[in-house]
Amino acid sequence: MLEALGDTRVVLVMGARQVGKSTLTRAIATEDRPARILTLDDKTTRDSAIADPTAFIAGIDGPVLLDEVQRSPELLFAIKEAVDRDPTPGQFLLTGSANVLTAPKVYEALTGRIEIVRLWPLSQAEIEGSDTNLVDALFATRPPQITGAPIGRDAFVERAAQGGYPEARLRSGSRRDRWFENYLTTTFERDLRELADVQKLEELSRLLRLLATQTANLFVSANLAGRLRISDKTVESYTRLLETIFLIKRLPAWRPGLGAREIHAPKTHLVDTGLLAHLLGANEQRIRTDDQITGKVFENFVTIEILKHSEWALTRTRQYHYRDGRDEVDLVLENRAGELVAIEAKAAATINERDHRTLRKLRDRRQERFLAGAVMYTGAETIPLSERIWAVPVSSLWNR
Repeated sequence: MLEALGDTRVVLVMGARQVGKSTLTRAIATEDRPARILTLDDKTTRDSAIADPTAFIAGIDGPVLLDEVQRSPELLFAIKEAVDRDPTPGQFLLTGSANVLTAPKVYEALTGRIEIVRLWPLSQAEIEGSDTNLVDALFATRPPQITGAPIGRDAFVERAAQGGYPEARLRSGSRRDRWFENYLTTTFERDLRELADVQKLEELSRLLRLLATQTANLFVSANLAGRLRISDKTVESYTRLLETIFLIKRLPAWRPGLGAREIHAPKTHLVDTGLLAHLLGANEQRIRTDDQITGKVFENFVTIEILKHSEWALTRTRQYHYRDGRDEVDLVLENRAGELVAIEAKAAATINERDHRTLRKLRDRRQERFLAGAVMYTGAETIPLSERIWAVPVSSLWNR
């Protein structure tokens, strides 16, 4: 983020509520790059910004942190005008708990002037103070050589149930559930009512709970619409809203041809496994013992942790899932050169031939463009399975 402020006029930190955006940016604005701090959660400040965005921005002298900028999106046009007159880097540090760039006009206005930093719930590497990055390691074809890792479901269950929201991690049992209940109520009532005219928040809440049961499955709006008794268009609209406030993540399908990717169904994941466990009504014991729950939570856990690694990896990638008939791969990462890393998640302590069959098929089809495949599992050791394919303990995601 400091690098971005050093060479970019506007830096926008986006992420869900309660992931630490305000804490992080306020620390930067008070210690690393001193700036005035204004929050649009303050009614007087917000009313002034909404009433006359141009005058509001013109009245700010020097660098500024504007917190919760999604509460007055029109400010972004005024910011565009200001930085066009003065291209000095680091003038505006913004935060938003909703993706204000989903409006095409806003996105176009700030193109070339803004750098986006996505802030997720805490990764397990951040929690452990580790600088490990599995994405870079796999693209370098050097997976972490782990030995003596925790074995079995205890390797991930507690971490998955806690999730990455800092406040939720401080609680357990019913107190954590109560936190998530309040979190969802606040998020729906504040962000969604500001972003769209959502007449039936209960329908949206039901959709989120249904998506939790379908995590890591293909997203087919017609199927969801039938179960919820609402229209396909409503499902699509509400799902976009859930993405806009960073509660879910859709992974597009990977295909060798770029155009083919656009016509295949994405997969959905919850952005936090603590939230997922809450929506599924699953405590640590159920995640550990209920096979239907275990597989969903483990794949979601691995996928989201790797997406977090992708944010700070030196290797810039796009993220996909892969499905071709019966062949499936949970996560495919593609760099700008078209080279691939493919990852499967298996909540088991042993790996058999079937568990990496599709990785081998994909390797053989893509040949030199396939750099590495990994089966993330709950075993103790990093084990070579085949050429450029390894079984890798899930603890490699946070091992120091």
